[in-house]
Amino acid sequence: MKFVIMNRKDNVATAIVPLKKGEKVVVGGREIILLEDIPQGHKFAIWDINAGDFIIKYGEIIGIATRNIKAGEYVHIHNVRSRYQGAMK
Repeated sequence: MKFVIMNRKDNVATAIVPLKKGEKVVVGGREIILLEDIPQGHKFAIWDINAGDFIIKYGEIIGIATRNIKAGEYVHIHNVRSRYQGAMK
């Protein structure tokens, strides 16, 4: 196992080992090609996420996408505003 999805509502997975750009992972029977290197313990999108959509991990909102994020893309502070960085609606 190379990644975990904590809750069926999640739109991100967490790498449990370092993952490489171009690597293929299967999520719910769908193949996703990683678009960037994903460091161990970091997240990647398992669905396309539109700017303004919530980032969901553990079945809970952890942030909001600041730009469109494609499935397989690294999800981190460069494309997410944390829910702890100010009020979210």
